[in-house]
Amino acid sequence: MTALPLHPVNADVYSVHTPDGAHVGYLKRIGTVWKFKAVGYDAAGHVIPGGGPLTDKHNTALAAPDAAELSARLGFG
Repeated sequence: MTALPLHPVNADVYSVHTPDGAHVGYLKRIGTVWKFKAVGYDAAGHVIPGGGPLTDKHNTALAAPDAAELSARLGFG
């Protein structure tokens, strides 16, 4: 399976998308740890922090922004 694409937002944040392009969260540097922050959307398109299809993976920690490792940890690899 293809790794989840990481799109840089700034030096401390990557936007995380499914292979079909759906936005499912962010990978954020907090101190020296990178954490996945899940997001979902309600019917009106408003962001639901910690929600969405990967809510159970919210706060998954990584040492570095690695698409393959993140994908595997989130069940996409």
